[in-house]
Amino acid sequence: MRIVKEAAVRRNEILDAAEQLFVTKGFDGTSTNDILEQVGIARGTLYYHFKSKEEILDAMIGRMTEMLLKKAGQIAAQKDKPVLQRLTETMLALNVDSELGNAIMEQVHKPQNALMHQKMQEELLKGVVPLISGLIEEGIAQGICQTDYPAEAAEMLLLYSNTAFDSLAEGSHDERKIAGFIYNIERVLGMPKGSMLAVILPIFGA
Repeated sequence: MRIVKEAAVRRNEILDAAEQLFVTKGFDGTSTNDILEQVGIARGTLYYHFKSKEEILDAMIGRMTEMLLKKAGQIAAQKDKPVLQRLTETMLALNVDSELGNAIMEQVHKPQNALMHQKMQEELLKGVVPLISGLIEEGIAQGICQTDYPAEAAEMLLLYSNTAFDSLAEGSHDERKIAGFIYNIERVLGMPKGSMLAVILPIFGA
């Protein structure tokens, strides 16, 4: 007897299988036939949910992005914490911390998967810039930050932090790079020198 599953359940099964295949074979190296075999469904069932492998990619990135943004939003909303601590923790929340997530991100950063990387970065920026911008505006209201462009500053911080956290958190812990990272964040936010030391140094065990 053929088992008919709810659309949402089947859709997630396809995405789960695609994630595993993209991790092991890469996006370009995975075919729709691979996905069909992994899930055990007919081509018509796959095309009912996704018209192409690119649509699967979009949905997979959307699912991971939604999870990361939910976590970031929960941190940003913790009003009992100081705003600079929330600012730092919200940016850190965008880093995946699961074995599968790390494997996917490793795949995302490969040159052949540039499309995947671009799409994920665009989705994350679209969702998290308002969160960071809101925290910067809180800082302005409290007299901690000073900038006329909170949304633009938020985007700059996210793009810069994405690169800096990746390289610094790998264990190099170059003191000059860490100091430069903190200095530049403070300049973007119009803060007195040393304002971010207490919330950023612990990230690198300094």
